[in-house]
Amino acid sequence: MSRLSIALFLLFAVSLRGAAFSAPAAEGNTTPSNKQESFVNVEDGKLYYQECGSGPFAVILIHDGIADSAVWDEVWPEFCKHFHAVRYDRRGYGKSPVAGTWYYETDDLLALLHQLRIHEAVLVGSSHGGELSIDFTLAHPELVKQLVLVGAVVSGLPYSDYFLNRGIQNSRAFKEEGTAAGLESWSKDRYLLNPAHIDAQKRLLAILKASPQDMTHNDFPRPTQPALPRLHEIRMPTLILVGDADIPDVHAHAGAIEAGIPDSRLVVVPEVGHLMYLEKPDEFNKIVIPFIESQVPGTP
Repeated sequence: MSRLSIALFLLFAVSLRGAAFSAPAAEGNTTPSNKQESFVNVEDGKLYYQECGSGPFAVILIHDGIADSAVWDEVWPEFCKHFHAVRYDRRGYGKSPVAGTWYYETDDLLALLHQLRIHEAVLVGSSHGGELSIDFTLAHPELVKQLVLVGAVVSGLPYSDYFLNRGIQNSRAFKEEGTAAGLESWSKDRYLLNPAHIDAQKRLLAILKASPQDMTHNDFPRPTQPALPRLHEIRMPTLILVGDADIPDVHAHAGAIEAGIPDSRLVVVPEVGHLMYLEKPDEFNKIVIPFIESQVPGTP
């Protein structure tokens, strides 16, 4: 089963879509300020991760369905200054091996938290990473302190024909011209990134060229129960971000998520598309970091 075909219908980043385990963090969710990277064991596989910074809880950055965790490069240093930050590559992305059998993405995230001894986390999920964050929160609410959903979608809400056809059209280059053309086609998608942000397009293309399997690998994620009718069960502080230039389907999902999660806050960020942290990283940090810190007792 091609990752590309799944991505088109699940949430292709919403555009659609080893080493030994290092010593875990000390109890209390405080980690050294120096950067660490290694792998954590999951069912029938392993996941590559990086962590840095320190703090009373962890902030987990969960990438979209197009590229691996390198998409956080522009905001990663600032998160490391403020929090115990963790980012990881989901199966088949970046340095994480491709899945060879069916698995639950929520179980992978749970294994990551357990092996890093993280008992309370803020989830920052982009696109399909946001969908995963919602699913994980519904399954393990005791482990989630806050949610930040960036261009997220929610399972149970269908996509328009326009959204699906856009994915098919962008991916046609993979079959007709090869992988390099397919990667370039998606890097220039006008909904992923505002066409005015040429540097961001170049960064995305460089990430995809470095790990072309991000968009071509086979994958076997088990489907979960639709989250849309259960959004009201999410009771932790939730920030929803969507770029004003993102595809209308994502705006519809953002509205549904805001309506479903009590007291959630929706912010439409101007002049950016789906991957806003690649386009305006400083603005992204100025919105997200204060939101997270505002929920921490004693933080100004």
